[in-house]
Amino acid sequence: MMHTVILEGRGDAGEWREAARALLLGGIEPRLVDWQVPRDLGPGLFEPQQEPFKALPEASPSRQPTVPRAFLTLAESVLCHSDPGRFALLYRLLWRLQQNRDLLSIKADGDVAEAFAMEKSVRRDSHKMKAFVRFKEIEGEGSRRRFVAWFEPDHHIVARTAPFFQRRFNDMDWLILTPKGSAAWDGRQLQVSLEPAGKPDIMDATDDLWRTYFTHIFNPARLKVRAMQSEMPKKYWKNLPEAELIPGLIASAETRVRSMLKEAASQPPVRHERRQAIAFEAPEGEGALSSLAHEASACTRCPLHAHATQTVFGEGKEEAEIMFIGEQPGDREDIAGRPFVGPAGQIFDRALMQAGIDRSRAYVTNAVKHFKYEPRGKRRIHKRPDSGEIAHCRWWLQKELEVVRPKVIVALGATAVEGLLGDRTAYQKLKGQAIALNEETVLIVTIHPSYLLRLPDEAARAREAEGFEAMVRLAGDRLAGVGLG
Repeated sequence: MMHTVILEGRGDAGEWREAARALLLGGIEPRLVDWQVPRDLGPGLFEPQQEPFKALPEASPSRQPTVPRAFLTLAESVLCHSDPGRFALLYRLLWRLQQNRDLLSIKADGDVAEAFAMEKSVRRDSHKMKAFVRFKEIEGEGSRRRFVAWFEPDHHIVARTAPFFQRRFNDMDWLILTPKGSAAWDGRQLQVSLEPAGKPDIMDATDDLWRTYFTHIFNPARLKVRAMQSEMPKKYWKNLPEAELIPGLIASAETRVRSMLKEAASQPPVRHERRQAIAFEAPEGEGALSSLAHEASACTRCPLHAHATQTVFGEGKEEAEIMFIGEQPGDREDIAGRPFVGPAGQIFDRALMQAGIDRSRAYVTNAVKHFKYEPRGKRRIHKRPDSGEIAHCRWWLQKELEVVRPKVIVALGATAVEGLLGDRTAYQKLKGQAIALNEETVLIVTIHPSYLLRLPDEAARAREAEGFEAMVRLAGDRLAGVGLG
């Protein structure tokens, strides 16, 4: 016996869920159910009128049927689809899930694949509604402004998408009309109707603003017609004021590109110009370190040079008895072209002063000579260099060591130790120690001062700062016999 289920079919999950549960409790197989919506009805002149399905009161299963939560979420989306077959599809899945609760994970299954395709289509339609609704202002009452918009969705998405507009445009009264229902917000209550609405005939000044905005963001050099139509399908164009400009902009794109090429800047970017100037400048001062710094200014051994402002080489005297090695220049150092001049540099200078070490008589450098960072808005956020970048820069560090030949080397942090010894794990083993590298040189390993800036706990920060200053004093003590401490 066939059972007919008549639904409104306008995206209301509750009506399908109630009918499907009754069918499932009654043990009605999917093949025996005819799902219909009012527009699907219309029997022939001599055909009997079918009655809507009613729950089977005599059904008393031994246990209540259950489904995974993922199915309920999927069903809410699929029921918004406009395909009449969505009800039967979901009931088949519901029936089959009673035997196999892992059914939804089988993406190759025909029913599963079709359901997820419908879900994706509904999600995309909702995204397009958020992108292509164009409000037009109408006369309002009181201090709140009033707006109306028209949109033509493919599916029954008004109810599921309306909360987005409530959050986004909470401070104004608005009404969104569609052939599949409408949504309205008055500052107090969000109202949704599933009844079809008519298109309003309204124009306002914002239409010209949309045209101006679109004209200015349209880049003819990056035009890809198919990609543009994928993101802004033609079916939406008739309701977008800026869309009337698209055919003309496409037609003139090639001519505009040629014009842009003729007007292109003939000079290289400022950063490249500065690099070229540095490369041909005579090095300041005399000696091996000055020559090394000049050579390093044009270094391209690793990709970091492409984004940094400049090479930040070490500074200090060639005859320095103590060398401090940090990680890499930060934002301040990248701009100034000197190591340890930013916030971490202030902590470093204070520790030197307390240890009685004259910075001008030391040599201060970094294991990596270019600033590695991640753009975040207008800020450049420090990013730790990887082993490959450290290895590329080790050549410069070794050259500095060969020239300076310090009696004491203070490695500030893990990157400094890796740059010096080539061992990524050595820092944890050597931290807080002073060891002899050879008969003439002592290595002292401690934290990088920037570590103190990242500690949120004041007690931990004070404890670590005390340890850092103690290790710098130890370096000063080691040099007491040569007049630097």
